[in-house]
Amino acid sequence: MQAMEVLHEHVAGIDVHRKSLSVCVRHVGADRCVRQEVRTFGTMTRDLLALWDWLQAEAVTHVAMEATGVLWKPLYNVLEGRVQVLLVNARHVKQVEGRKTDVKDCQWLAQLLSCGLLRASFIPPKPQRELRDLTRMRSQLVGGRTQVVNRLHKVLEDANIQLGAVASDILGLSGREMIEALIQGEQDIEKMAQMARRRMRAKLPQLRLALDGRVSEHHRFLLQILLDQYDAIDGQIEQLTQRIESVCVPFAPAIQKIVEIPGYDRTSAQNVVAEVGTDMSQFPSDDHLCSWATICPGNHQSAGKQTSGRTVKGNRWLKAALCQSAWAAARTKNSYFGAQFHRVAGRRGKKRAVIAVAHAQLKVLYHLLASDQSYKDLGADYFLKLNARRAARYHRKVLESMGYTVTPPQTDQAA
Repeated sequence: MQAMEVLHEHVAGIDVHRKSLSVCVRHVGADRCVRQEVRTFGTMTRDLLALWDWLQAEAVTHVAMEATGVLWKPLYNVLEGRVQVLLVNARHVKQVEGRKTDVKDCQWLAQLLSCGLLRASFIPPKPQRELRDLTRMRSQLVGGRTQVVNRLHKVLEDANIQLGAVASDILGLSGREMIEALIQGEQDIEKMAQMARRRMRAKLPQLRLALDGRVSEHHRFLLQILLDQYDAIDGQIEQLTQRIESVCVPFAPAIQKIVEIPGYDRTSAQNVVAEVGTDMSQFPSDDHLCSWATICPGNHQSAGKQTSGRTVKGNRWLKAALCQSAWAAARTKNSYFGAQFHRVAGRRGKKRAVIAVAHAQLKVLYHLLASDQSYKDLGADYFLKLNARRAARYHRKVLESMGYTVTPPQTDQAA
């Protein structure tokens, strides 16, 4: 059997754990003889620096390690800029069944790296990684704030206060004041109903019925705790937003381009930039970007048959941001993406339509960032113009099935 070609002669494979690192340094000489040595290091900063000294003494040029949670980050921070580091997906380097040990894992990584059989994961530069940490934390806090609001609904329901059935936002200007009055022990329903403002004034009869409940001291205590928790999270989100704005200064031109796309606001644009970046040269084409974001149809074929087109798991933060923007674009009137959503939803359902819109938006985003072009919407009538005759025939058949008589123009009759 012919041996595989060696691309890198001095490499290291590292099996990363929380308390220890198993490191295999592999050398391939000119005579094709392999020499390798395995050592174990701790994960403290002193241990990581000792590991780097050993790699430097061994003249290692390439290092590979698995992307294990966040355990790889301290080591990556030490090695970044000093040696070429490949962070690989653990699913792509699974060891042969029955040969799973820390030593064999690092040796297997070193062997694959030496032969050039590893595909490196995308690691953004440090400014983008810092922005990514901020945007992800903000997303988590927004989700936590939503959970607090849901708990508020639950406590109010337990007290038979049906404020959520009347007000779309129970923590709006009117709802917040009513809840605070309940906490203070207010029992005058009319007085609380009169706290309604603006459009809520039209719902005074419903409010009087909704505020007639049985609020105990237990409910007041829980409501106060939840309001304090909501305010604390809201303040943290505001702090993060201010920090993100300052960190986003180098990305401002890209964000300004993205917000031109229907469905994107400044927050969603910041989230996407944090995950994708602004340098589109790292993706050979828009299809590669969509595949990396796992926002394109999956490819599962067997015996010549396509068995599934389901999208695979990927970056959940990026996919969430793309799908949220797609839902917003679907509700945008007189836009290409809104027309695309309704066109696909009628045949394939709303969930598939959202993925289709997110896929199209990401392709537009790629070309906007890869060039100096600005966004130009194709219009809601794009698909009608694209297949004008087909659309005319379809609507004519629909009208005729309803009993109408349709006389097509002479041009259509001739065609």
